[in-house]
Amino acid sequence: MKTGIIGLPQVGKTSLFKILTKAKLEERSGYSNPREEHIGVARVPDDRLDKLSALYSPRKTTFAAVEFVDVAAIGQEALKETAFLTSLRQVDALIHVLRAFDDDSIAHVGPIDPLRDIKNVEFDLMISDLTQVEKRLERLEKDLKKGRTSELEREQALLLRSKEALEKELPLRELEMTPEEKKLIKGFMFLSQKPILYALNIGESTTLGTDLDAAVSLFKLDEIAQRPNAGATAICGKVEAELAEMDDEEAAEFLGSYGLHESGLVRLIRKSYELLGLISFFTAGEDECRAWTVPVGSKAPQAAGAIHSDLEHHFIRAETIRWDNLLAAGSEAAARSKGTLRLEGKEYIVQDGDVMHIRHSG
Repeated sequence: MKTGIIGLPQVGKTSLFKILTKAKLEERSGYSNPREEHIGVARVPDDRLDKLSALYSPRKTTFAAVEFVDVAAIGQEALKETAFLTSLRQVDALIHVLRAFDDDSIAHVGPIDPLRDIKNVEFDLMISDLTQVEKRLERLEKDLKKGRTSELEREQALLLRSKEALEKELPLRELEMTPEEKKLIKGFMFLSQKPILYALNIGESTTLGTDLDAAVSLFKLDEIAQRPNAGATAICGKVEAELAEMDDEEAAEFLGSYGLHESGLVRLIRKSYELLGLISFFTAGEDECRAWTVPVGSKAPQAAGAIHSDLEHHFIRAETIRWDNLLAAGSEAAARSKGTLRLEGKEYIVQDGDVMHIRHSG
């Protein structure tokens, strides 16, 4: 999963990227270039995996990971640059960081208004897509004059529908499409079609826990967050930056002082997973406890394929148990005797939190 972090200038976008990925950008050559993209990987925190690791005491514990791309501040001029567009089109989803904090030392044009910023950036994304659609339609008209095919006609009809939506300022993520239609225009990598998570960057306060929970409603993002393929959450970049410098015990105590039980970044990553329709399953043993990422609705052989392609090809059965049932049993042997460890076949739909052992003929 590759997620692009976007936002207007001075919203805390690059700071969030640095906290997420623990990247030391200032040490990289070329960091002075404001148009340079930065790529980093963040570990997906998962207390279920922590508990499984405590049960097995493996030599290695491997968490799922998310790749983040921090691009330059967004705007119409940036969206005309080939390198910027290429970076943005190659991501699976977007996190739009929104300034929701007051700080006189950090410049900002106009009053703090996340809803306005969403509309402005969304408009720029749709204009970029509309330009792309219009160019392709011009080419299609010429191709259709040379020879009509059902595939070209389907593409033209879909692009005309997309053009109509964009002209009505409807992002393509909200346009209903069949799986076949999505496949037909997948290669265009339209920006307004990508799932988007709005991340409000709020200020520090003594009631931060309550403020984070209330932020989406306070800044009137409820309706926009309920739209198709969209979501919203809140973080406090200043607090997250302090947490990033602490060990686990210090961080837990620091969070508790704000009435929080988890970091805003944990919620942000979880929301990203939900938005992309992803779940985690686990493999566990003395050598390694590991989290794997698959799309919601994946069958057992697909999950096996996430581990190794050979396992999917030679899949026979999967020994499966929910992570909490395994912990309650205390061991696989105990779970097997209780009947909670079961064998599942090729049609089994993998559930979030399943612990699986793949049986195969390879």
